Amino acid sequence: MKVFMLGWEFPPYISGGLGTACYGLTKGLDAVGVQVTFVLPTPVPVDVSSHVTVRTPADARKGGGGGGLSPEMSAALQEFKHLQVKQIPAEFQAYSTPATFREAVIELIRQGKTPAEAFKAIGVEQGLSEEQLTAEAARGAGLVVTGPPAGSNVDQTGAGAHYQGDLMEQVRRYASLATQIAMRETFDLVHAHDWMTYAAGLAVSSVSGRPLVVHVHSTEFDRSGENVNQQVYDIERAGIHGADRVICVSNFTRNIVINRYGAEPEKVSVVYNAVAPAGSGNGTVQATLSSQDKIVLFLGRITMQKGPEYFLAAAKKVLEKMPNVKFVMAGSGDMIRRTIEMAASMGIGQKVAFTGFLRGADVDRVFEMADLYVMPSVSEPFGIAPLEALSHNVPVIISKQSGVSEVLTHALKVDFWDINEMANKILAVLRHPPLHRVLREQGSFELRKFSWSDSAARCKEIYESLVA
Repeated sequence: MKVFMLGWEFPPYISGGLGTACYGLTKGLDAVGVQVTFVLPTPVPVDVSSHVTVRTPADARKGGGGGGLSPEMSAALQEFKHLQVKQIPAEFQAYSTPATFREAVIELIRQGKTPAEAFKAIGVEQGLSEEQLTAEAARGAGLVVTGPPAGSNVDQTGAGAHYQGDLMEQVRRYASLATQIAMRETFDLVHAHDWMTYAAGLAVSSVSGRPLVVHVHSTEFDRSGENVNQQVYDIERAGIHGADRVICVSNFTRNIVINRYGAEPEKVSVVYNAVAPAGSGNGTVQATLSSQDKIVLFLGRITMQKGPEYFLAAAKKVLEKMPNVKFVMAGSGDMIRRTIEMAASMGIGQKVAFTGFLRGADVDRVFEMADLYVMPSVSEPFGIAPLEALSHNVPVIISKQSGVSEVLTHALKVDFWDINEMANKILAVLRHPPLHRVLREQGSFELRKFSWSDSAARCKEIYESLVA
């Protein structure tokens, strides 16, 4: 079984849970013998040869192969037997944080970097081109930086606030380049992850005559509520209706796909996400917290979908009754500045720490610091982070408006809007060691039923039914 897979995140280049899910699922597929060619858009330069074949658009036009992967990508792929990664220069920059460019640069300078080094580091992280980076650095002379990065057309207050740059043009570019690569490959079907790859999936399926599976990790209603970006919705709907099968990460998402996008129920399947074993924990996150502090963690994009304002509102109520608690918010997003200002206006700024976006070992480190993880999401298709918390022996409180609440039993659950109940549950876990221990131990035991191998096996069944 050969699968031509389209995705815009893959470790180590990730901005959220999608990259983690793609890695886990492809690892599971690799274990059951499914050969995957993964087409990854990335502006990150590739300069180290590897056993993994990479083609640029020029290579595809000439019919050649070759290229190389970064050391980080090469290391991430060492354990795969049946996976190829092909990188093409499309710059997908959804879920970015343009408003905090200046703050991020200043923070790196405080850590000892020169202004030039800081601008370059943040520019690469946000996927800026050389032209954009040069313009941004010029605008930032003396660190006077305002607004989004140069070249961005983000509407930071309305629909589409999550999407940076000329994203629709990059979606079209990715579809064109992916189709060029597909015409030189042999495969049995196409599997497209998330809306930015649906156009490519439809195009590749059309030119190859192979069936298309679209994987819905999140919908525009999750990201934007009722204030949807019409272009994004139209792309999602076209992908869902044009696919031969639709995979959703939960029944919560399946219901949205059927009711909001008009999908035929019989072609929509649920394959739950899973979690990989916890890492080593040798991270670089630094804590300035006393040994008496209890640590409550929020980890995720700081955006409307994730409910950061409800987390802070509950935090204020907790601190009124239990002052020796610190609340750590790990992540970045379009609401980061507003969230920092909110904490200050509530008078709890000294009790809330913002770490920025974390990767790899730093994620392990912050989980090891935590006494409790809280996911107050307004609309969460699944939610891998609670499983990651449990894998680090951290008890969790999760929103009832999440896919993971369908399958996770040993967790406290609360409506995202009920900040009083959320605060009461946080206090109960922190104040009562027996409750903390039971949630931790039973939750860790429950993780055994979440396996990427099982998720991959279910996907393989779907693949085989389509090919047959």
